[in-house]
Amino acid sequence: MSGKILFSIIESPMHPDFSGLYRRLGFQQVKLASMRKAISALKTQTPAIVVAEFMYGYGNNYAGVNVSNLDVFLYSLQKYSQDSDIVLLVDKSELQYVDKLRALFPVYAVLQQPVNEAAMERCLTRGEPAE
Repeated sequence: MSGKILFSIIESPMHPDFSGLYRRLGFQQVKLASMRKAISALKTQTPAIVVAEFMYGYGNNYAGVNVSNLDVFLYSLQKYSQDSDIVLLVDKSELQYVDKLRALFPVYAVLQQPVNEAAMERCLTRGEPAE
């Protein structure tokens, strides 16, 4: 895993800071504060792993065509990096909606918030998707 790029898309204060873990595991972390910045970064970098929060689009501007905050980014990811693993950080109240996103995109792992470092490490080192 040495030198692999990990996109950490941080859209809320709930996103845990695993910078030390990522470094220890040999990932080059790229912190991105919005989906727009993440899409832009895809044009110059290919992430092995993407860690992002899943936020279901209840009745807001995500409704209709998009299931969540991640749809537009994941469509771009398919264009630039089809082999990237997606790790979703999901609030317990929104777990029920993850399958709607999975129907559209491959998701490697789903970790329920709050995520502890041990769970993230297992996800990144064993090659076993968490659920």
